[in-house]
Amino acid sequence: MATHVKDTWAALHEIPEVGFQEVKTSGYLAAKLQEAGYQVQTGVGGTTGVVGTLASGSPGKVVALRADMDALAHTIDGKECAIHSCGHDAHSAMVLTVAQEVARRGLASGTLKIIFQPAEEVLDGAQKMIEGGAIEDVDVLLGIHLRPIQEAQLGQATPALYHGSSYILEGFLKGVAAHGARPHLGVNVIDAAAAVVGAINAIHMNPTIPATVKVTKLQAGGAALNAIPDNAYLALDLRSQDNSLMEDLINKATRAVKAGAATVGAEATVKVKGGVPAAEYDQGIIELARAAIAAVLGPEGLLEPIVTPGGEDFHYYVKSQPAMKVGYIGLGCNLTPGLHHPEMKFDPAALEGGVGILLHLVNGLIGLK
Repeated sequence: MATHVKDTWAALHEIPEVGFQEVKTSGYLAAKLQEAGYQVQTGVGGTTGVVGTLASGSPGKVVALRADMDALAHTIDGKECAIHSCGHDAHSAMVLTVAQEVARRGLASGTLKIIFQPAEEVLDGAQKMIEGGAIEDVDVLLGIHLRPIQEAQLGQATPALYHGSSYILEGFLKGVAAHGARPHLGVNVIDAAAAVVGAINAIHMNPTIPATVKVTKLQAGGAALNAIPDNAYLALDLRSQDNSLMEDLINKATRAVKAGAATVGAEATVKVKGGVPAAEYDQGIIELARAAIAAVLGPEGLLEPIVTPGGEDFHYYVKSQPAMKVGYIGLGCNLTPGLHHPEMKFDPAALEGGVGILLHLVNGLIGLK
């Protein structure tokens, strides 16, 4: 399987496509699933999403493996291009290889579903797949993601990668325009923005739970340099390792924007642009993952759960279906210099270990012949 999964990864790596444009990628994956004997559904959720189903014919759980497919848009030498700088080609290669091996060996019970999801990077793909019914009958959902070398090295894996909740808020500030010589007749929206930044930086959350909020974009003023500006736009990045704390953080940030603007007589409106929830995993699945990692990589390859401030739309699945048991593997692969870097590289030798871990989990949950 080592050569096979590497060849699949190499093929996918050559056809990077950004979110909701994964036409070649989804076509390749759908064709391979069909060849392996899966019932294949394309266009899931009105997108490029693909779902393959393999039923054993015997009662049992419905286990699903999910892989994201999209690449990232980067600007290189002034030209925009798609690059697989987050390893989604690797995730799809591992999950497809597992799907093919399960079909070759046969299932002892239950059903295996393979979910190839678009647009993880724009944080909307999972919700489209949910709307398309991809997980309606799923009992257990599993995911996997490459990790940077700072978190895990080649031959290592974590049984639980705890992503944080991540949201973006947008603030629109309205002041009153005036001549620069008569500032008393206007409301300077830049003063309002400065007050908002101060109010945001004064937000305090429970210090025992990692959480941050910061202004990441601020635009105000026009072409005239001697006029009081009356409109400003700002964006805020919010992070939290706890979903309930994130709700509180959104409320506090919204109040801070409105109250900060009001201190100088400006008005503000705030809206949630988008975001993802924090990870919530099933402890039983984590223990199965521990056993799988130890069996495939050896006890020395088993890491403790890893907490990362990065976000993942994978966690919308369990939010929409709380009774479903969920697990998510973080796979070490000597990845440098980091995820989302246009020159990201990793050791493809790690892919065979990822395939082995997922196969071990499938076998433990529904059995292989």
